[in-house]
Amino acid sequence: MTVAQSLQRRLAPASRCFGCGPANPRGLHLETLPSPGDHDEVVAIWQALPIHEAFAGVVNGGICGTLLDCAMNWAAVWRLVRERHATEAPDCVTVDLSVRFARPTPSDRSVVVRARAIECDGRRVVCEGAIEVDGTPTATARGTFVAVGPGHPAFGRWRAAAAPTSE
Repeated sequence: MTVAQSLQRRLAPASRCFGCGPANPRGLHLETLPSPGDHDEVVAIWQALPIHEAFAGVVNGGICGTLLDCAMNWAAVWRLVRERHATEAPDCVTVDLSVRFARPTPSDRSVVVRARAIECDGRRVVCEGAIEVDGTPTATARGTFVAVGPGHPAFGRWRAAAAPTSE
């Protein structure tokens, strides 16, 4: 499968996810791409705004956690798409998420968010991720993601029409 645009825009253009949804006008708009050198890794470049700061010059930890959660979720989705030879993204949700902060993440320059699927068992995928600034990790994470089916509230969410938002 050739990817000419981010996984989110290609596989989930109607997603309203705060972290990575193209259809959320107030979201973070993280856009992941498969890593050219590692089929199990996705990579994104993201730039904070002042509203994303915990205090002057430092990205809020919750925002960092959201970036890692979304990137790892997409690493899981990408792994399942490839394994299943699918044309649509499975609806994956976070089962568990652990974030470790190594140092403050500066808000004055772009960060690289990496995530990699490290285990896959049917519909369950374990991933690891990192936020890097100038090649140095500021936060790392590990999470488990599972593809859900009909009956789960998240099933079909990426294909659903975007709900209107009030300004």
